[in-house]
Amino acid sequence: MNFADTLHTNPIFEQIGRQAAALQVQAYVIGGFVRDLVLKRPSKDIDVVCLGSGIELAEAVGRAFDVPVTVFKNFGTAMLQVDDWEVEFVGARKESYRADSRKPIVENGSLEDDQNRRDFTINAMGISLNEGQFGQLLDPFGGLADLKRKLIRTPLEPSITFSDDPLRMMRAIRFASQLNFDIEPNTFDAIIQMKDRIGIVSKERITEELNKIILSPTPSYGFKLLYHAGLLEQIFPELLELKGVETVDGKGHKDNFYHTLQVLDNVATRSDDLWLRWAAILHDIAKPATKRFDPKVGWTFHGHEDLGARMVPTIFRNLKLPLNEKMRFVKKLVRLHLRPIALVKETITDSALRRLLVEAGEDLEALLALCRADITSKNYEKVQKHLRNFDKVERKLHDLEQRDKLRNFQPVITGELIMETFDLKPSREVGEIKEAVREAILEGTVPNTLEAAYPFMVEEGRKRGLAVVKELTVGSEQ
Repeated sequence: MNFADTLHTNPIFEQIGRQAAALQVQAYVIGGFVRDLVLKRPSKDIDVVCLGSGIELAEAVGRAFDVPVTVFKNFGTAMLQVDDWEVEFVGARKESYRADSRKPIVENGSLEDDQNRRDFTINAMGISLNEGQFGQLLDPFGGLADLKRKLIRTPLEPSITFSDDPLRMMRAIRFASQLNFDIEPNTFDAIIQMKDRIGIVSKERITEELNKIILSPTPSYGFKLLYHAGLLEQIFPELLELKGVETVDGKGHKDNFYHTLQVLDNVATRSDDLWLRWAAILHDIAKPATKRFDPKVGWTFHGHEDLGARMVPTIFRNLKLPLNEKMRFVKKLVRLHLRPIALVKETITDSALRRLLVEAGEDLEALLALCRADITSKNYEKVQKHLRNFDKVERKLHDLEQRDKLRNFQPVITGELIMETFDLKPSREVGEIKEAVREAILEGTVPNTLEAAYPFMVEEGRKRGLAVVKELTVGSEQ
């Protein structure tokens, strides 16, 4: 197979070939770009291997395009950007590993050595950029055939590939999940046998691959592979605790592991947001800890949403996920995920809807998407009935939001105004009055305007024996 016509459409490849010839070295595009070219997937990342100094070749290409080159001398690599294409250069390498480290001992090598060190056959294909061979595919391990068969397979004996770098076990599952490929049986057996080796890999690198699995089109496939390979137990045991069904007196509960994966897939059809997908993964994470059997009603999981929310920071910390607003977003959705569904009843009050609007704030749409995804059953009609009921809740929430503008709710009565009015220092009384005003607004008895809320605040102060020291003229500047 020859890709000359395709490569000629991008001047970068011809220029690399021209500069390689001038330096009297050979250059090849290799790895993911070649794989994606065959699969017709968009890719802007180009990896170039040369038989010589990758840094020298990068600098020559950089001069030709008049773009800066970033050099990583310790790694013998260099990188440059032409328009929105990112090109990385490296000399062909031969690698060997110690048993206790992913960090290889690197030596100069041949193209064959470089292809041997690649993780999978589909990532070991190369395309020549050299005169006389320009565009020719170099495929020593049958990567092209594996792409056609939709198969993930290691170029060398899988136990060697995974022992050298155990992160490749995660990558195998990630590629299978992203591309909807199978993992070749011997390759998957080797992952099962070597799962404990994942322990020498940093949490950051593991989570990087895990996030890519979560962002794949059908993430449940990747999680099922992680489970059957034994890796899930190693990297995310809390999720595995959801698995299984317990039955007492003929009453069982759903398997919350597979339910969670279904919710995750449902979210994936609606959103590419990584953190909304994490909320789906963690929404029932506390069910094992809150599971109780009641002879009258069967299995209960009371409080799992609150305990689950409290578990989120620890799980994020363990997995080296960010402990910032992303974590707080997931924590909020886990805590609130039962609330919208509880509002399905016709008798529900505007007060309950207002409270949810205020608590969800800007994350209301994300919360509603999670709640829709959480409606799962093998009974199609039952799911449709619940979704129709949920449509009513959404309409009520949006109608109330349009009327009361509560998305960014802030009571007009502040602690500062209370202290100034009654000449108070920060105290319990200030908090009590502020909370009373907030509750009255949420109950709908007092509009969230200064004209209505100020007299209510004054009356709450008088109930506590407080006198107005500085009266506000409503409508004036404070």
